[in-house]
Amino acid sequence: MRQAIAPRARILLLLLLAVTGALFAQAAPVSAHAALTGSDPQQGAVVEQAPSQVSLTFSEKVAMSDGSVRVLDPKGKQVDEGKTTELGSNTYAVNLHEGLPDGTFTVVYQVVSADSHPVSGAFTFSVGAPSKTSVALSDQEAGGGVVGGLYGFARYVAYAGFTLFVGGAAFVLACWQRGAGVRPVQRLVVSGWIALTAATLAMLLLRGSYAGSGKVGDIFDLSLLSQVLETKTGAALVSRLLLLAAGALFIAVLFGAFEKREDEKERQDLTFGLAVGGFVVAAGLAATWALAEHASTGIQTGIAMPVDVLHLLAVAAWLGGLSALLVALYRAPSIEASAVRRFSGVAFGSVAVLAATGIYQSWRQLGSWSALTGTSYGQLLLVKIGLVAVLVGIAWISRRWTARLTSAPEAVQDSDDSEESEDAEERTDEKEPAAAQVGGGDRKRAAQLARQRAAVVTAREKRARDADPRRSGLRRSVLAEAGVAVVVLAVTTALTSAEPGRTVEDAKAATAAASQPESAALSLEMPFDTGGQDGKGIARLELDPARVGGNDMHVYVERPNGRAFDIPEVKVALTLEEKDIGPLSVVPDRIATGHWTATGVQIPMTGNWNIEVTVRTSDIDQVTVDKNAQIG
Repeated sequence: MRQAIAPRARILLLLLLAVTGALFAQAAPVSAHAALTGSDPQQGAVVEQAPSQVSLTFSEKVAMSDGSVRVLDPKGKQVDEGKTTELGSNTYAVNLHEGLPDGTFTVVYQVVSADSHPVSGAFTFSVGAPSKTSVALSDQEAGGGVVGGLYGFARYVAYAGFTLFVGGAAFVLACWQRGAGVRPVQRLVVSGWIALTAATLAMLLLRGSYAGSGKVGDIFDLSLLSQVLETKTGAALVSRLLLLAAGALFIAVLFGAFEKREDEKERQDLTFGLAVGGFVVAAGLAATWALAEHASTGIQTGIAMPVDVLHLLAVAAWLGGLSALLVALYRAPSIEASAVRRFSGVAFGSVAVLAATGIYQSWRQLGSWSALTGTSYGQLLLVKIGLVAVLVGIAWISRRWTARLTSAPEAVQDSDDSEESEDAEERTDEKEPAAAQVGGGDRKRAAQLARQRAAVVTAREKRARDADPRRSGLRRSVLAEAGVAVVVLAVTTALTSAEPGRTVEDAKAATAAASQPESAALSLEMPFDTGGQDGKGIARLELDPARVGGNDMHVYVERPNGRAFDIPEVKVALTLEEKDIGPLSVVPDRIATGHWTATGVQIPMTGNWNIEVTVRTSDIDQVTVDKNAQIG
């Protein structure tokens, strides 16, 4: 039986590792969780005079330090003052030096979004006219490269360690207290604690370089580490380490004093104390994620953070307990049917909590049905929903095997008792030869026989575990359930690194609104004929941006052949008849042959305006032509 199960288990694990690797590869390029939605000057803009400052507007609040925004002139020289200021409405600015030359300037920024992920980018604007620039930008995105890969791996290890530590300990306390003395279960829980501690320390060291330069050499920069400790993410990681110290004490008591306590009343009191203390530590650890990542930003943060804590605890209770059950089924000499039955109830409750909290989180992070299929976050969420459905199906099969175990407890117990009696008899039979050999001085031979007897006992225990078809069936279903759970945990971790669908859509809408002009420039062509000699031509009027408030007006007068027409005078009048406004007279200034201009032309309100252009071609020859146009 064991030989038949092993190949299938190996194939299943290899398949799950392949799927997990593919998911990791998909989730590797972490999207920015805050998007640049506007700037002043705008990207690609050409301004007549150098601005005194450059401002950037993001889709959400970001953490920005001095040097987060750099402005470089065409030669690559930094021309900003370095210090950034917050202007409000998620807008930040950096002042520029005076006397800047004409040409193309490059704005480079790197900030940290409210949910702890680094965001970087660059854009250009020009003063006077575009020019060549010697600025070379790095192809590496913020949070990428070797440091980004290490940080991402540490995040996966941290979630896995939390699940094994919290879920395994909860399984022992709530379902199988005898498991506190089982060495493989102890190793599982301790391994989870070690993995979470090591990953947290690694993330704390990597954080400065991950959110900054991305250089491997900056990992051990103590000045960067001190800066990290002042951030929200740094405080969360330090708090996690302090809670893990309390977790170490919890493990020592659980696998030490608790396991050795024989008095039933004392054991109950210690169980209650461990349950309360363990819940506080577990909830605190879960809160270190909730306070620093997705739940801490966006809408309804006061509800989202407690919900996120419940979600993480339910994940740990289900998947971590499932791992402990799998270890018990494969490595422990026996496990009571009642323990499996109790875990079945815990798992059912965890799934119910996961469903409720998951629905809320999905609504909060997506915001619309279109984000479910149109964003990476939504697509990963669909993958997770499908995997959880498979997981629930396998769990239902496991519950069936659990019911079979529960329906025949006496048979299972008798089997265990008979196995133990057989082992006791064999150990008794084997003691005398060993003692005789030791007495005869052949200690090497005695040690060899002892190892052989231990191997025989171990093999007999394995055969006994595999002999019960109910236990074997439960093992297979739990193995499959645990395998799918690994992939679910990987997708869940990837979701914490993916940009929420609501943020993606809000950023797209804000970017579209910022890039779309408030009103298109108005251009009108009006043929005229003053009646005199050489009196025909075309007057072209341009109003920019053709909106309420100040506008720039240009009037071009051309001959029928398109050449500039040198005439003595041009006048313009604007009338909004439906509101009884006007005529508003404008006398533009002549700046070149056939070109007149006026700045600051005030349009008081939107509407269908009548625009009159009076053209005088000589001392006595003039004409007024007009057209209606929508302004604003």
